[in-house]
Amino acid sequence: MNEKTRWIALEGAVNARDLGGLPTTDGGATRFGRIFRADNLQGLTPGDVSLLVGELKLRHVVDLRSNAEVSLEGPGPLTRVSEVTHHHLSMFAEGGTHTDVEADGIDAEKVLPWQERGLDDDLRVTGFYFGYLRDRPDAVVAALRAMALNDGAAIVHCAAGKDRTGVLSALALEVAGATREAIVEDYAATGERLEGVLARLRGSTTYRDDLDSRPADDHMPRPRYILQFFNVLQERFGGPMAWLESHGWTAEDTAAMRARLRD
Repeated sequence: MNEKTRWIALEGAVNARDLGGLPTTDGGATRFGRIFRADNLQGLTPGDVSLLVGELKLRHVVDLRSNAEVSLEGPGPLTRVSEVTHHHLSMFAEGGTHTDVEADGIDAEKVLPWQERGLDDDLRVTGFYFGYLRDRPDAVVAALRAMALNDGAAIVHCAAGKDRTGVLSALALEVAGATREAIVEDYAATGERLEGVLARLRGSTTYRDDLDSRPADDHMPRPRYILQFFNVLQERFGGPMAWLESHGWTAEDTAAMRARLRD
């Protein structure tokens, strides 16, 4: 990776990129090498771990997967690296031992954010995105705080690195002062790697059946999804910053995130 590309070349992940190099509202750009985003990190090779921890100075992993996903897939090779601190912060309300649901009696295989179907596709996706904030505001704020820690780089990930990771990355960039156009561009960039992401997930019994039940295009991260998410926050709360502040986000938190992602 260098400043000509935000993508991070890994053997065991296909949707890893840097949140640096994005334009900000004051004419600057976000900083490289501070916060990364990725898909599932289960398949990282020793070479990948060496690149992330050694060269890129990764020190914090923010894992947004459900308890079910971690239980079924495993915590990943970075959990065995002493220099790295893990922050497991599910974006789902989890009432049972293994489920992303409010009671043990609901299907334990429902571990993905896109598995519930809605009548309208835009509302379905936005509903899930706002659902993270509605159901786990504590985890959202804690994840952003972990991403803003200043003792080395942080990486935030889920399964595809698209929905949960997309929302947290968008909020981090919003706090840092990235332009809305840049936030949307970053969100949509996963579409460039979607084929590889879906191929990896289909290799796991945890995700395969759900993915095979729907066309690949149904998983495309369309700009209108993240824009509608921001519109919902604006209409209901006065914007993403107002929502964060209503859940304990402080001026010190904002300063920490801006120090991480800004010159």
